[in-house]
Amino acid sequence: MIYDLLVKNGKVIDPSQNIEEHRDVAIRGGKIVLVEKNIPAGQARQVLDATGKIVTPGLIDVHVHVLPYVGETGTEADPCCVTRGVTTVVDAGTAGSFALPALRKFVVEKSETRVRALVHVVAIGMIVAVTPGMEELGDLRYCDPKRAAKAALENKDIVLGFKVRIDRKFTVPGTNDIEAMKRARMASDEASLPITTHIGGSYTPLKDFMVLMKERDIVTHIYNPRPNSVLDESGKLLPEVIDARKRGVLFDVGHGRTNFSYRIAEKCLGQGLVPDTISSDVSNGSVRGPVYDLVTTMAKMMTLGMSLREVIERTTINAARAMNFGVDIGTLKPGAEADVAIFELRSGEFSLVDSEGQTRIARQKLVPAATVRGGKVFYPA
Repeated sequence: MIYDLLVKNGKVIDPSQNIEEHRDVAIRGGKIVLVEKNIPAGQARQVLDATGKIVTPGLIDVHVHVLPYVGETGTEADPCCVTRGVTTVVDAGTAGSFALPALRKFVVEKSETRVRALVHVVAIGMIVAVTPGMEELGDLRYCDPKRAAKAALENKDIVLGFKVRIDRKFTVPGTNDIEAMKRARMASDEASLPITTHIGGSYTPLKDFMVLMKERDIVTHIYNPRPNSVLDESGKLLPEVIDARKRGVLFDVGHGRTNFSYRIAEKCLGQGLVPDTISSDVSNGSVRGPVYDLVTTMAKMMTLGMSLREVIERTTINAARAMNFGVDIGTLKPGAEADVAIFELRSGEFSLVDSEGQTRIARQKLVPAATVRGGKVFYPA
């Protein structure tokens, strides 16, 4: 036997290699070995029949919350990730420096899903989440850039950057939001890692935050419906948003329980603000709706006019390039990690609800059939 596993007879869509045709994917030793037509089934110990299905690189979700049982935010990774076509995720700041060791020991080291992390610049992270009167940025003593940078550097095998949330739900009236952004910038510069900034509803105008963002930093929740987001009061993109994109700042969907609006997305897309990455922001509060999983968010973006290839690109190679994962993912090229997703592409009428309770009808939706992570096969629960 030449191969450990052969994914056979599927239509491969791999934007990293500009492949969109029927091919087989051969795996050995946890790596992709060959992507070609008509590889003999007899050469593999195990054959996964993908007839009539779509085969992609394992999806990458750059914004999730998967530290469960610590506060109100996190959910378990594997049920909504590796069994749903997502082989790699980034926990987006659920843990600050205090809880990062717990994320490593109980999530990163125990999950079948590959989990990486952003360190919240606030040491308590998102433990209090949306508890009124206990805002994470209510007391700037917890917002310690040196502590955050130290935690990141001591865990650089799993930490890909920093997280800060400037929404007024997590701050208090005044200037704590812009001060937190400045401290996140300090941590970022000290550790040479990018910032992901949760936007929408801040007390300080967004333009003041955008000028602090650098190349490879990420703005998430770009289609949220709250004030002080990417659109001005007349519905036009802020000049500072346009300038930030020109200098290499990345823009991410980050659906979440309250952060994705069809009407805002339509205005943004109409002005050219197409996301660089598509992420779910799946959490304990959204895994049972309206988010569910990453493929549901992808379907919503397709209802807004993006093609199947475009949404796959933003959840594979674009996501892989957005952060330094330290492994070759987001692609099916030979030598890459053996992370593969197999989907049914179902046609019909699928009602998909946004964070404002508005519905769009999707005509197509990817439905997970099987996932290969490091050569091991997982099926939807």
